[in-house]
Amino acid sequence: MGVLIAVEGLDGAGKHTLVSGLVNRWAAEGYRVATITFPRYSESVTADIAAEALHGEHGDLRSSVNAMALLFALDRKDADAELRKLLSANDAVILDRYVASNAAYSAARLGQGDDGEVVEWVTALEFGRFGLAVPDHHLLLDVPTELAIDRAKSRAATDVSRTRDHYERDHVLQERTALVYRGLADRGWMSPWSRLGTEPDPDLADRLISI
Repeated sequence: MGVLIAVEGLDGAGKHTLVSGLVNRWAAEGYRVATITFPRYSESVTADIAAEALHGEHGDLRSSVNAMALLFALDRKDADAELRKLLSANDAVILDRYVASNAAYSAARLGQGDDGEVVEWVTALEFGRFGLAVPDHHLLLDVPTELAIDRAKSRAATDVSRTRDHYERDHVLQERTALVYRGLADRGWMSPWSRLGTEPDPDLADRLISI
């Protein structure tokens, strides 16, 4: 059974860069590594509905924190069988976002902390009721919020498919989400956490995790 690693952080933190760097490093060392990016846009109807809501569609759906969280959770539930197959066939599976994203963004939207009611609800829903695989390790890209926002803006300016959604445009929400992420990391929510700084350094991540 492979090691399950969840890479977390704000939009623009550098998650994709880190995941790609780890895959290349570990593959060069002879390890079998697979990845999944959540939400699975263009693969999952629930993820696509959530994305559409974040861009102004589906009436007042976006206004419900629990409804949006449920859509993202259902996307992961639908991917769970695939994820477990990948775990059985690889030395490591790296996730670009996972359940912690749902916990952090939902808590931030409601003005709650990392130990608030909605974090408990997300935990019970996804790991309890849905029985999703629990990560062996979380990697948090703990970058300054303004840097993450600037990176997201630059990405959107050069890639028309990456238009910033409602969450990405809400600077206050991004600040609150960063605080919740740090709280989850500090208390080791669901598994050990490691923090990386401004640059998504796969060499540092490799030293923090053994596969």
